[in-house]
Amino acid sequence: MILNVSGRTDVVAFYSKWFMNRWKAGFFDVRNPFNPKLVSRLRVEDVDLVMFCTKNPAPIIPFLKEINKPIIFHITLTPYKNDIEVNVKDKSLVIEDIRKLSEIIPRKNIVVRYDPIFVNDKYTIDYHLKAFERVCYLLSGYVNKMLISFLDEYKNVKKNIEALKPKRLTEEDYAKIGLGFAKTARKYGMTVQTCYEERNLVEYGFIKGECLGQKQVFELTGKAFPIGHWRGGDLCKCVEMADVGAYNTCPHFCKYCYANYSEDDIKKNIKLHNPESSLLLGELNPDDEIKIRK
Repeated sequence: MILNVSGRTDVVAFYSKWFMNRWKAGFFDVRNPFNPKLVSRLRVEDVDLVMFCTKNPAPIIPFLKEINKPIIFHITLTPYKNDIEVNVKDKSLVIEDIRKLSEIIPRKNIVVRYDPIFVNDKYTIDYHLKAFERVCYLLSGYVNKMLISFLDEYKNVKKNIEALKPKRLTEEDYAKIGLGFAKTARKYGMTVQTCYEERNLVEYGFIKGECLGQKQVFELTGKAFPIGHWRGGDLCKCVEMADVGAYNTCPHFCKYCYANYSEDDIKKNIKLHNPESSLLLGELNPDDEIKIRK
C-alpha cells in the first residue's frame, strides 16, 4: 500500500501530531467521503511507501527517522502572495525546509510542485518566468525534479473567480512557459514536467512522466502497483494510493484549491479534530462499518 498524506488536506502542515500518533498506534481510520458510515482502516504494517504532499514540510521533518518506510515528498511552492494563498508559510522558509529535507532523504525522492499556474494582470507570464528561475536557482543542488500544472475550474476556483481573475492561456502563452521553464530547469540541473495536463509541453523540452509512476515505485518498494483510477481519461498514470486525509480541513485557504470548497466548513471541521482520535475528524461511531484496506 502507498499512503498518500494527503491529496485531501495538508496533513503535514496542520496535523503532523495526529499522523505520528496514528503511525505509532499502527493504523489510520479514514471515512469514505461519499459514504460516511463506511470507514477504511489502513494498517501501518501494510504500508510500503509514504508520499507526503504539503506546502510546509517542517512539522514532519523531526519525525522522519521514526518512519521506517521509503518516503517521497511532493512540496508545493508557488510565487503567489496572500491574496491567493491566504495562510501559507513564507516561501523563503519553505525553501530552507526543502534544503534541510534533502539532507535527510534522497534528493530523487523530493519533487517541487510549481502548481497551479494561472495568469492575470498581477501574476503575468513574465512574473512566472522570473519566479520559476528564482525557485530553481535557490534549490539547485537540492532538488532534481520540478512539476507544474495549470489552473482547473474546480468548485472553489469558480467561487473565487473574482480574486483569481485568470486569463485564458493562448498557444503563444504555452510556448513562452514551455520554452522558458524547460531552459531554466536545464540551467539548474533539473527536469520539469506537467501533471495530468493535455498540454504536456513536451515539444518545448518538458519530460513526459507521472507524478508517481510504476517504475519509481518499483525501485523504492520492489513491488508492482496498479495504476489508480484518477479523474478518468488516459492522462494520469499514477499508481493507486490510499489517502488518510479529509476534505474541507485545510486552513491554508488557497483560492485555487480543489480539496476545499467551504471556508465555513473548514472552520467547523477543525474544531472536530482530536490528535488522539483514529480519524482525522471526530470519533468513530457505534454504527460505523470498519473495513481493513490492503
